[in-house]
Amino acid sequence: MQRFVSNSPEETMQIGARLAERLKAGDCILFEGEMGAGKTHFTKGIAEYFGAGDVVSSPTFALVNEYEGSVPVFHFDLFRIDTLDDLYAIGFFDYLDRGGITVIEWSENIPELRSYLDNYCVVKISKTGDCSRIIEYIPQEEAQC
Repeated sequence: MQRFVSNSPEETMQIGARLAERLKAGDCILFEGEMGAGKTHFTKGIAEYFGAGDVVSSPTFALVNEYEGSVPVFHFDLFRIDTLDDLYAIGFFDYLDRGGITVIEWSENIPELRSYLDNYCVVKISKTGDCSRIIEYIPQEEAQC
């Protein structure tokens, strides 16, 4: 596990970009963190690293936003999703075969999801103040424990 401290949305984006250096097509990021923790800002850093010129926003109502770059980024919000059947219904598993990076907010709503993913890491973001955050990067080997 690696731990980072962020004191602003911009620093959270920078940490996201640093993590993106390790990512390859087919990888998934499972976010854990309360509402307003900075998951979307972290995703902005990832999308910018891959050259997405799109405006990155929370996919709360759309369920998924796609950002085109050198590697596409698929940004899911599972806040209102809580079963595997719901994931199948929205076409989630089809995205895993599209050669992009899949970023998943509220992944903890479907604990069994991890067993369906080949390559993932967990990013846990904890608010420590109005703008400060602790960001923990947990690779798959450690997250399975």
